Amino acid sequence: MALRGLTGDGSDLEELLKEVIPDKDYPCSPESSPSLPWDRFASWVHCICVVGFDLELGQAVEVIYPPHAKLSDKEKTSICYLSFPDSNSGCLGDTQFCFRIRQSTSRKNSLDCLLDQYDRDAPVYLKKDSAHYYGYVYFRQVRDKTLKRGYFQKSLVLISKLPYVNFFHFLLKLIAPEYFDKNEPCLEAACNDLDRWPAPIPGRTLNLPTMGVVIKVRIPTGQDKPGATQIIQSGDETDTQVSFALPTIHEVDLFSCVSPLKYCSDFRPYFTIHDSEFKEYTTRTQAPPSVILGVTNPFFAKTLQHWPHIIRIGDMKPAGDIPKQVKVKKLKNLKTLDSKPGVYTSYKTFLSRDEEIIKQVQKGIQQKRPSEAQSAILRRYFLELTQSFIIPLERYVASLMPLQKSISPWKSPPQLKAFSEEEFMKTLEKAGPQLTSRLKGDWIGLYRQFLKSPNFDGWFRSRWKEMTQKLEALHLEALCDADLLIWIQKHTEVEVVDLVLKLKEKLVQAKQNCLPIKRDTLEKLQMHIEAIILSLPEDLQSILLKNGTT
Repeated sequence: MALRGLTGDGSDLEELLKEVIPDKDYPCSPESSPSLPWDRFASWVHCICVVGFDLELGQAVEVIYPPHAKLSDKEKTSICYLSFPDSNSGCLGDTQFCFRIRQSTSRKNSLDCLLDQYDRDAPVYLKKDSAHYYGYVYFRQVRDKTLKRGYFQKSLVLISKLPYVNFFHFLLKLIAPEYFDKNEPCLEAACNDLDRWPAPIPGRTLNLPTMGVVIKVRIPTGQDKPGATQIIQSGDETDTQVSFALPTIHEVDLFSCVSPLKYCSDFRPYFTIHDSEFKEYTTRTQAPPSVILGVTNPFFAKTLQHWPHIIRIGDMKPAGDIPKQVKVKKLKNLKTLDSKPGVYTSYKTFLSRDEEIIKQVQKGIQQKRPSEAQSAILRRYFLELTQSFIIPLERYVASLMPLQKSISPWKSPPQLKAFSEEEFMKTLEKAGPQLTSRLKGDWIGLYRQFLKSPNFDGWFRSRWKEMTQKLEALHLEALCDADLLIWIQKHTEVEVVDLVLKLKEKLVQAKQNCLPIKRDTLEKLQMHIEAIILSLPEDLQSILLKNGTT
């Protein structure tokens, strides 16, 4: 019997040899570090821009560092407009914020393979963004009578594909003031410091020297316990040089309330009327897009008042008025510019309000609890709520995985079972979120709404990929444990060559896709391939070796 599931139909030998896969080496391991000039820099930051204000030209990119960094004209225009506050407020002094823009074109390069490996072990919400850039801004506006406009207005903008908000804001606090005082030599020195940093590998504690100080950070991994604060251990002899140890690289006072899920729709922390997507997002000819916009220009209050959810933020009132501010209000009560701060929505909530958490936050305000502590309380609350919600889905999706005993080396890997919404709903009666959450309400309705959302689609695609890779890894292990030399004695040379090609293809794909498989298993598979080739006649051996199959 031919290995049809694994090897195809075993047709003509010459045709098979045309399909030989060359022995490409894919050493994309987080253990290896980039070594070419600017590779280390590029693994953290795409570029750093200086954006100034010209009376005739308006905002303009004055400097891009390193000079060879590529930005399209569209990207430069977006960076210019998003690097300055879009409101009529004074904003005197220094202001920090971040934005997110679409990447104009996909620019795959030799470094991308390695960067993908750094991503492999990162939590879903900390993976690099393949289609967008994050812009981290340090804006300074001070009075200066020597300038025609009467003000010095300039921004230092760090462009990266990494969502390390807290870390890059902290880094800019070190670099930007020095740059504004000493100009470009200081910026060049800072970039050279970044180019000596170790790679951003999740799970490692990294010492990052810059501007004469050392920042110590640890990038979380997908295996970390969600919500746990990672204590950076001291005791290393190099710790005497550490100036700052950051407890987190990404969490700020504003955060993702769906962690550990990834928010899969578009979001723009800062958005202006000059953005190239402005018309796309503000048209009334279709339903509001699936996007979160952060805006400061009062113009949006009128333009987007038909959106289903609007959060207005204003100056905090005395602590006694907090309950009124957190109250969810009907969207029809929104009176554009004169509306009070609050959450306005046209949707009806599925779950009841949690009075306990509201009282806890209110008490913290009255007692002047630090904002970091308030954020930690809220982050823990939403983490536990999200976990209660997602555990039933995790449990059901795990049941779609075939039994390990169904995996045979002589057949293709078995398929995952299809997701059935109704079958999942049946599991909620006995194993739903009511087991771990005190909140009451229409959980079923909430799940049905979630299953239609981009967040479910993104989560499920990720889980499906993980399980598919696990099946492929288990199938490879089964192949390694099989006695292939006995099998080839019962089959034709054409079928044996077909087997070699398919095994080789699986080996390359395992390295490319970083399957969850031990290195010694891959080495064992390579030995199988070599042993099978050596069992063939010498003329076939030379052909296979010549075509790079080992």
